[in-house]
Amino acid sequence: MSAGGGGQLEIRALRAGDDLDAQADLSERAFGPRAVADRVNWRQLMGIVIEDGAFFGVFDAARPVGSALFFDMRQWWYGRPVAMAGVSSVKIAPEERGRGIGRRMMARLLDEIAARGFPLSVLYPATMPLYRSLGWELAGGRYSVVIPARSLRTLMPPDAALGATVSAGTVPPGTVPAGTVPAGARAEIRRAGPADAQAVIGVISRAHQAARDSGPLTWDAAAMAVNLARPGMYSYLCADGFTSYKWDNGNEELFVAGVRAASAQSLRGLWSVIASHASIARSVRVLTSPADPLWWLTQEPDADLRHREMWMLRVVDAPAAIAARGFPAAVALDVPLRINDQSRPANSGRWTLSVADGKGELLPAGPGTTADPLTVGARGLAALYAGTPLASLRLAGLAEGGQPGADPALDAAFAASPYLVDAF
Repeated sequence: MSAGGGGQLEIRALRAGDDLDAQADLSERAFGPRAVADRVNWRQLMGIVIEDGAFFGVFDAARPVGSALFFDMRQWWYGRPVAMAGVSSVKIAPEERGRGIGRRMMARLLDEIAARGFPLSVLYPATMPLYRSLGWELAGGRYSVVIPARSLRTLMPPDAALGATVSAGTVPPGTVPAGTVPAGARAEIRRAGPADAQAVIGVISRAHQAARDSGPLTWDAAAMAVNLARPGMYSYLCADGFTSYKWDNGNEELFVAGVRAASAQSLRGLWSVIASHASIARSVRVLTSPADPLWWLTQEPDADLRHREMWMLRVVDAPAAIAARGFPAAVALDVPLRINDQSRPANSGRWTLSVADGKGELLPAGPGTTADPLTVGARGLAALYAGTPLASLRLAGLAEGGQPGADPALDAAFAASPYLVDAF
């Protein structure tokens, strides 16, 4: 296939000697300019991705006309981490759009993601038809909540009926295992930097596991270190909690990139750090989940959901994705399933989906199986995996067949309210 310049297209992984300035120019023409401080952060992250062989460019002769990349991530599903390729920076030069370059590039990227053994892939879509044609589907949201800063000065205390107390005292560092802050104490909170990358990943992971979260992710250590070094971002860490924030609109708003904690004491301690800015900031904008404890901690109904940015999921390796995901321990089922996945034929065929004791497996259906299977394509499988009710999938034309009586059990097995706080 030829592009506007008439040459043959080449799609390949970028190498260390490739012109990163040309990629930066392509990115800014596609998405708009970056702040000067963000350009340094971008180059550091791109260096990591290029070294990993995960940054793919499309070239017409030597001229870059498109590119896309993916990050090596872990996404949490019902409290268990699943290897996930976070697709980012999908762009085509403005003068080359409408020629099918984007689909060829994304098909190549999906092949590479599969070859690397990632069971899942996630992306934020600027447009959806292209991604849907390759099996990605809407799965969850990135929720932005705005609350007056004054409302965080005094949080609701624990229910007196429970006899719980929250002390202002601190726990000396190193005296308690991570994730086991005793009742009546608050873990010591300190600034975090690039050297704390592994500790931050561990704390966030324990928080997601304890909450049985679905959707949020953790970065690898190298990328996390770059994120912790971002100019203007202030990060705080304790034994079982983490948060980071920056000033927005001068100093009128505080932007909080999530508050993750595995204990009530740490959660309140981290929010106290944020609330301490209430004399300066008028409002706090926080990325959170629909079931975040914040909704139950504020004194008044001041928290306002201002924005929901949807993201898309792709099940790349169906048996591996089911095996890695967590499931409710109380659910047990065996359901015949047929998958039709045109882009990943290895997922296609008749299967038996089994869930028991908090684990799942997808096994090839045995010979002579006659039960009417629930049938889904790649998009329906992604939406099912993310907890979309079967009734919605059937009405949207993403699932058919099977035994309608099994739908409630499948809904219970995959039940989730997926969210993300990270952008990539």
